[in-house]
Amino acid sequence: MTTPAPAAPASPPAYGPPITHAQAAAMMAAAEAEAARNGWPMTIAIVDSGANLVMLHRMDNGQLGSVEISQGKAQTAVKFRRSTKVFQELLAGGGVHLRMLNMPGLLPLEGGVPIMSSGKVIGGIGVSGMSSAQDHQVAEAGLKALA
Repeated sequence: MTTPAPAAPASPPAYGPPITHAQAAAMMAAAEAEAARNGWPMTIAIVDSGANLVMLHRMDNGQLGSVEISQGKAQTAVKFRRSTKVFQELLAGGGVHLRMLNMPGLLPLEGGVPIMSSGKVIGGIGVSGMSSAQDHQVAEAGLKALA
């Protein structure tokens, strides 16, 4: 009996038109509300489908280092068209995945998620300031504003 060949990976989603300012503002408000509800001083970045910064907010008492980290997470989500959680999990596995550390423009920390519309990547949201899982929770809250 022969073993069937593994299924080919799905093609990544295409890039779409850039996120609008109104969409970014709605997402930012929802993400900020989630962070505030939990008492988390976060920095939230939203980039467009070209990975260019559209909106950034460092909440009161947010750590300064999170400004660059949140942008890096958002840009990674757009450039690689997937959640940064995928890279964090691969990196945790070690071995050949350690080569990711040398990939330009890749920040393998959970908290960056692509923003999708009509099946296309229109931007990315990146959050930094607490644990990676908490950062991701705030990013997901922002995404729900577009649902």
